[in-house]
Amino acid sequence: MAAPPIAIANADDPRVAEFRDIRERDLTGREKRFIAEGTVVLRMLAEAHAEGRGFRAEKILLLRNRVAGIQPILDRFPADVPVYVAEADALAGIVGFHLHRGVLALGRREERDGAALVDALPERALVLVGCGISNHDNAGSMFRNAAAFRADAVLLDETSCDPLYRKALRVSVGSVLRVPHRRGGKALDLLLALAERGFAIWTLSPHGKTDIRAIPAAARMALVVGTEGEGLPEALLARFHSARIPQSDELDSLNAATATGIALFSMASAMGRI
Repeated sequence: MAAPPIAIANADDPRVAEFRDIRERDLTGREKRFIAEGTVVLRMLAEAHAEGRGFRAEKILLLRNRVAGIQPILDRFPADVPVYVAEADALAGIVGFHLHRGVLALGRREERDGAALVDALPERALVLVGCGISNHDNAGSMFRNAAAFRADAVLLDETSCDPLYRKALRVSVGSVLRVPHRRGGKALDLLLALAERGFAIWTLSPHGKTDIRAIPAAARMALVVGTEGEGLPEALLARFHSARIPQSDELDSLNAATATGIALFSMASAMGRI
């Protein structure tokens, strides 16, 4: 059961300092904290907190008139998570923008062993690997696709952006808090670790050798996608299987989010997941 709401009248109140001027000082990367925006992401955070997925809520900040409508979500948080409420003027003074629609939370990620995540993958598994994914919208969309097509994990190399950046988290509609993931390490090391564990590795490129629809099903499969423009390094494309999504010759490629969705759908279908 959630704690009784605590009124905040002044934008300078130190109890909500972490929410101040979020756009200019995003908390991703600071002491493992992140900002969750909106009702859907708040619900995902409540689920992740309750189910021990490695994310916890530290505090919640709401527009006063939103409290009654999301009370069932608030009741999923333990009583030691403070819920602060403010009127519109005070909230605007704290946060500095309105896209959050009056629902914000400060979350914290717990330390998790990345190798343990890979070792814990089931005997039949589908994994999405991102290399150099620097666009936060693409990162969020990739997680949303991974959740939609029942991927077991998302692995991002050290050059990819943090998926807990608030925009990526919002675009993912909270899927970053649902799909197990890790970020770090070199792309080749990630893929070799998967290959050692019996994964069929498929890189995605407009010039891939195999039509995505012709990929043979395997018990363990990994889809590897790169950043828009440059795509995946040639060294990775040459070392592992490569696949392409057939498309018009008038366009050189799809954006990373769309391509990932199509490819995951195809692979999940081949595995009988959807």
